[in-house]
Formats: sequence, C-alpha cells, structure tokens
Amino acid sequence: MSYSEILQIAIQGIMSNKLRSGLTVLGIIIGIASVITLLGIGEGAKLEAEKQVQSLGVNLIFIRAGSVNASGISQGQGAAPTLTYSDAKAIRENCPAIENVAAQCQGPFQAQYKELNTLTTVIGTDPTYPEVRNFKPERGRFFTDQELKESARVCVLGDAVVDALFVGNERPIGKQILIRGELFEVIGVMEHKGANQAGDMDDQIFVPISTGYATLFGLNAVAGETVKTILVQAKPKQDDQAQFQITNLMRLRHNIQNPDLDDFMIRTQADIMQTAQSITGVFSLLLGATAGISLLVGGIGIMNIMLVSVTERTREIGIRKAIGARFNDILAQFVLEAVILSLSGGIIGIVTGYLASSSISSMAQWTTVVTPLSVILSFFVSLGIGLFFGIYPARKAAKLDPIVALRTE
Repeated sequence: MSYSEILQIAIQGIMSNKLRSGLTVLGIIIGIASVITLLGIGEGAKLEAEKQVQSLGVNLIFIRAGSVNASGISQGQGAAPTLTYSDAKAIRENCPAIENVAAQCQGPFQAQYKELNTLTTVIGTDPTYPEVRNFKPERGRFFTDQELKESARVCVLGDAVVDALFVGNERPIGKQILIRGELFEVIGVMEHKGANQAGDMDDQIFVPISTGYATLFGLNAVAGETVKTILVQAKPKQDDQAQFQITNLMRLRHNIQNPDLDDFMIRTQADIMQTAQSITGVFSLLLGATAGISLLVGGIGIMNIMLVSVTERTREIGIRKAIGARFNDILAQFVLEAVILSLSGGIIGIVTGYLASSSISSMAQWTTVVTPLSVILSFFVSLGIGLFFGIYPARKAAKLDPIVALRTE
C-alpha cells in the first residue's frame, strides 16, 4: 500500500469517532498549553530578575563592611565598622580599572515638611552616585563636588518621599524640609525606580556624605568616618581586574595577611546575576516538570484510546490482512493515527499556550516570554508522544492473526 492510502485510512479511523478523538486531543492540548504557559512564566521571571540586577547599575561592584559576632552569633555583613570613607578615596585614586566610586552610609530618620512627616532612609553619598547606580534625578539635579566639600545642607528626594510630604501639585524643589530636626533644601527628585533586593529605591533621601557626618550620622569613635557600603563602577570588561585590585588594596590598607580574615566582602554584579539566574532556573525547572506531568497523562490517554481502537477494529484488521495488508501497513496506519492525534493537539496547544501567556502578561501584569525554543520543543515533544505511545497499540494490531481476527464478533 502507498503512504497516501495509509494516511487516508488513518484519517478515516480518527474521524469515525470524532468525540473520542477530540477528548484524546484535548489531553495533549492541555499538556502542551501548560508547558508553553509555565515556561513562559519561568522565562519572564528570569528576565525580570535580570532587569532588577541590571537596574542596580552598570559593571557594579559592592564592597560591604565585615560582621560582628555577638554571643557567637554573626550580626551579618555591614555590622562592623571596618570600612571608612578613606577606603573609598584610596580605591578611587589607586585602582586603574575603576571608573567611578561612591561611598554610602545610611540610617532611618524622620523627614518633615509642614504638618506632614514620614520615616524614610537617608543616604549620605558622593556626587558620583547617579552614574554608579544608574539612578538619575528626574527633576532638578544631584548635589555637586563643591556642595560635598562645603557640607551643604541640600538633599535629593525619592519619588515615594515626595508623595508622602507634598500634597497635590506642590513643587518640592526649592522647599526646605526637616531631617532629624535639621533644615535641608530640596534640590532634586529622583526618577521612579521601584523596589528591588536592596529595598524600596523610591523611599530614600540623598544628602552629601560630608553633611551626613556633620549633622545626621556622626563619627565612629574608633574608625572615624565609617561607611556601610562602597559602590564601585568598573571600566567596561574589567570587572575581574577591578575586583583583584580592590581586594589587594583593601588587604594592604587593613593589614590583612590571611585572606580568610578579610574584614570586608566584595560582590560583583555578575555574582548577583548568577545567583538570580540559578534561582529562576530552578523555578523554571519546577514549572516545566509540573507541566510535563500533564503531558504524560495526555500520552497515556492516547495509548489507552489506541488500544481500545485496536480491540474494536479487530475484525477490520483481519479483513485487511486477509486481502494482502502487510505487517508494516497495519503498523504504519495505527502509528499515523496516534501521531496525527498528538500533533493536532500539539499545534493547538502551542497556540493556546501563547494566547494564555499573553493574557497573563496583560491581565495579571506578570512578565511572560514565549521563546522559539519552547515552541520547537513542544512541537517535537508532541510528535514524540504520538510515536512513543502509539507504537505499542500499533504493534499489537499488526501482530493479530488474520484467522483469529476474522472470527472475532
């Protein structure tokens, strides 16, 4: 028999029981649509994590102070006063792979304007902060090197602080607010950034670090001008060199001989990206495995229906074998039926999954990404399911003894 004749017989066999075939295809549709949708959610989560890391800055390196042990319990990185503003200046002056440096000290303080007040995070930092963190003023400006030298009482507000302190359309720039009872002039408003791993970027006030030492944070009795974090922007493609130079300089300045006794921690943006990708990778794997279970159930459904079909059509198989149909003809017919059912469900499932991902993205405001790889993978998985779960029923049909089959009622 020719392949076109076998294909025609296979299609007739499927169409002879439309409801049963439709329910079989539905299992594959649900499975493939689940794979496309859940992998789309996983890829969206991975993309969102990458955006969050990239929003921290460009070629960014974090240097944090060491930890303090209280009763044998570590208080976490940044608890010990091991970093100073002098360290930040030394990094800027002695590390050639560095583009920009911004030291940072911070604390929670009450900010007040007229009768309104809010508890927010006040950050003392350098004028290079916007370039290092890729976080620019939307209105007004950031403070200058001259204002840093003069310890000027100026501040730049985050978007959430403006909403908390200023009512209606009142312009904050040029107004004076109280921070811990000290007057500061508002010279700028930062762009909206949202929240990330470090907290709410909009619920912050930025002041010159010199002003912070003089009016808000004070000085550490032992170390002097301590900082919690030093943010370093490396030159393009020089992250490793910058990390090497910073590590050696810090050990030299802090008189550290044993690397295991470092009183600081260095993390690059690549480290954070790798951690985020590993977490989202596990998330995507779990989602894919969950969807894979529904695919397995759909495949078992195909095998079940094909076995029922073989039982019901035993006499037909016997007649065909009696008039000359070969083993391969019967085998090809039933395998084709299984593949057609599976591929039909796969194609419809791919379209359904894409539409479901788009709906989730628009209605739930959740980023979803349907990649070509997931579509191609789903197509070949549906083809494989048809072959794998169709071969056993097809072989069972092809092995039937024609005499026994003809006697079947």
